Amino acid sequence: MKKFVWRRAMTMARKEVFHISRDPITMVFALVLPVVMILLFGVAIEFNPKDIKLAVSDYDNTQDSRLLIQQFGSSEYFVPHGSVDVNLAVKDVFSEKAKATLIIPPRFEKDVYNGRQAEAQVLLDGADNSTVGAIISYVGTISSLANERIAGFDARRPYHLRTRFLFNPELNSKWFAIPGLAVVVMTVLSILLTALTVAREWESGSMELLLSTPVTPLEITVGKILPYSVLCMVAVVMVYIVARTVFGVPFVGNYWIFGLGCILFLICYLAEGLFISIRTRKQQLALQFGMVIGLLTTNLLSGFIFPISSMPKFFQYFTMLFPARWFVDIARDAFLKGSGIHDLWEPFLALLISAAILIFVSVKTFKRDLEP
Repeated sequence: MKKFVWRRAMTMARKEVFHISRDPITMVFALVLPVVMILLFGVAIEFNPKDIKLAVSDYDNTQDSRLLIQQFGSSEYFVPHGSVDVNLAVKDVFSEKAKATLIIPPRFEKDVYNGRQAEAQVLLDGADNSTVGAIISYVGTISSLANERIAGFDARRPYHLRTRFLFNPELNSKWFAIPGLAVVVMTVLSILLTALTVAREWESGSMELLLSTPVTPLEITVGKILPYSVLCMVAVVMVYIVARTVFGVPFVGNYWIFGLGCILFLICYLAEGLFISIRTRKQQLALQFGMVIGLLTTNLLSGFIFPISSMPKFFQYFTMLFPARWFVDIARDAFLKGSGIHDLWEPFLALLISAAILIFVSVKTFKRDLEP
């Protein structure tokens, strides 16, 4: 077994730098795409829907019923508009002119003053499952506030429960989404950049010359990963600047811990992209595999969109195979919580093991001959 020589690996790295410098598309892809993706998706992604159109059917038309409607309207979440007939209000939901309908029956105010439990009904558009959970939460909070304003605080209750949210007091979707979105951007960037490297060498015919040199597979692997690691770290810095300046996402963690997590994570997907490039030997095929493995799994199985704790047990364990699942925890913790390394040992250990395995597999898979 040949000894690893850093000089040969750095020579490979310089060769890759020349390739990158002569390819402006790669530079644009590496430095402009992350910023564009963060800006576009950062603005578009909103887990807390606002300005929800609420059709109102008020059959009581009293001060208390109007106070209930006002409570909905004074929030930032609902925009009530009146409909005299309940059928028209429900029809607004069917025609998607409204997301929900508030129906206040007759004798609403009389029931309040007579000590009976006054009732009102909210009908929701259950076809749009992405907003139903948030709307139910809004309705529960607004109902409690309206109850206190209309009937006063119920002294018979032994306590009054108040809720505070740690790390994200206003439940700002941007604070939650941007760190996870940064993981998606880094995944796509790192895996796609390296997925084309070796495949490009095979298609251009330069791999034959490379294989005739004394450079070992490990030296080729390290030499090809290093330039893209630097490029990806520059992209990470740009994503961080956009997150902090444009979207106001706080960063309360340790920069060294976050940087170490970024390096381990990027090594994992750079090695994975290199493995795809080695196995496919075709740039188009490597690009397709990179998109499926990188983008699809990161979006669906990393916890970025769907909470892992809500998944079936099988998928909860299955997500552990993907480095993005662990780095989402590190990124969100670094931005919002600021835990120490002793609290994040599990995701760091998982990333370290993943990086070692992926580099080992890439080196072993790298063939020294021209046979597929």
